[in-house]
Amino acid sequence: MFCNQCEQTSRGVACTIAGVCGKKADTAAMQDLLLHALKDLSTYVIKARENGLVVDKGVGRFTAEALFATLTNVNFDPARLQEYIIKCQQIKIELKEGLDKAGYQVTKVGFEPIGTLEEMIQRGEQKGYLVDLDQNEDIRSLQEILVHGLKGVAAYAHHAAILGREDDRLYRFFYEALAATNDRDKDLSFWLDMVLKCGEINLLAMEMLDDGNTSYFGHPVPTSVPLGHKAGKSILVSGHDLYDLKLLLEATQGTGINIYTHGEMLPAHGYPELKKYPHFYGHFGTAWQNQKQEFAEFPGPILMTTNCLLEPKDSYFNSIFTTGPVAWPGVQHLTNSNFGMLIDKALSMPGFSEDSDRGSVMVGFARNAVLSVADKIIEMVKNGEVRHFFLVGGCDGARSSRSYYTDFVKNTPQDTLVLTLGCGKFRFFDQKLGSIQEIPRLLDLGQCNDAYSAIQIALALANAFDCGVNDLPLSLVLSWFEQKAVSILLSLLYLGIKDIRLGPTLPAFISPGVLDVLVKNFDIKPISSVDADLAAILG
Repeated sequence: MFCNQCEQTSRGVACTIAGVCGKKADTAAMQDLLLHALKDLSTYVIKARENGLVVDKGVGRFTAEALFATLTNVNFDPARLQEYIIKCQQIKIELKEGLDKAGYQVTKVGFEPIGTLEEMIQRGEQKGYLVDLDQNEDIRSLQEILVHGLKGVAAYAHHAAILGREDDRLYRFFYEALAATNDRDKDLSFWLDMVLKCGEINLLAMEMLDDGNTSYFGHPVPTSVPLGHKAGKSILVSGHDLYDLKLLLEATQGTGINIYTHGEMLPAHGYPELKKYPHFYGHFGTAWQNQKQEFAEFPGPILMTTNCLLEPKDSYFNSIFTTGPVAWPGVQHLTNSNFGMLIDKALSMPGFSEDSDRGSVMVGFARNAVLSVADKIIEMVKNGEVRHFFLVGGCDGARSSRSYYTDFVKNTPQDTLVLTLGCGKFRFFDQKLGSIQEIPRLLDLGQCNDAYSAIQIALALANAFDCGVNDLPLSLVLSWFEQKAVSILLSLLYLGIKDIRLGPTLPAFISPGVLDVLVKNFDIKPISSVDADLAAILG
């Protein structure tokens, strides 16, 4: 086992016995085997296309979902991963047969992932980590960044495809990048270009997902979300999938069950086509790493739509359900949006016995909402009422040093605005920072993929001030944890955005040489102390 893809990786190097996330060695072996299978599949897809064969988009959708299944805190079930590997092999066989029928002789590529689950686990252990760790340190580092970035792109591509948004450019890049991995004929310049291209492709994926979300659910509007609860039966929805939430809201109409969000589902309350349901009530809990305590306290079942899943405690093991690519051995998995078992479970559980008022937070400040008052914001900047903008967001996690982000936001001056997104917001989402000319100082842009909204806001402001994004009074202070954060960072670098502060630690897979390139070309830097960073930013 060798896994270094998340921020909490063991000793800041890699998990080699078991994952800090709860991933066991057999799961890691199956994830490795799946990645090798996808690399082989990609080679066949490229050969098929080179020879004029049409490859169905379904292969791209499968590739995105399978990559997503290897992302941190998504799929912990070796048997479910086996299903992906078997399907991957089936697609590969079909492609080879198509090439044979067309008269193209193709040398067999890769391995045959067949046998029992135990045999596949052994094969995965033999194949090991997808990236060759024995090659040049900087090339290896760039390949790791690329593979981890691909997983982030795949997550957004998967969600976008569910909403009918697809683009063959994404799928082609998956194939190109996976097939090229470990190609020793490629030099450092090639891999640097591939990493930045991954950022470009991720920007496209986020744009597609944004279009899908806003077309299906409307553009978010500023909305007050209760943090308390009301008496009655209840279901808690965690993860990121708005479409699953929409279907659940439809399925629970008239049942007397109230629906609550957890984690990154909080921004769902700002979408008009979701907030219109009267039983879509409020938000319960905070970020993913606190779920073991928060899920145990919730008096109804939990639906986990995407990451981040942690090993369920016995107290709620029988009342948590997964869907999509998410899985844990023994946890009930729902398919085809059939929520019958989930609803039955909610009706059998006690629910909340009484109303509780725990205050509220505001969501819904995506690009349309912010840009609708752009003239006012621009005027406030010009007359000195707003001195600086901060984008403070990204992933949350368990490391105690993440309190930096709480303290940073608390200490931002009153003449600054703080934009946030992702689950990193839960370090300060309930802070009362006040407002400037009736515009809240804390503006929640949405989920991590709503980095697209943040980018559009920055571009619009740069256009209004007739300058580049790097010339704006804007600073990015980001927290990372898993691979979606990697893909977003690559998008920012692709756009040429500089002077990003990143924490709480730098990724284990970034070599000193690659870090030097990032520092020299993009002035990327680790966070230090709140006082020092604020002083450096504001002067």
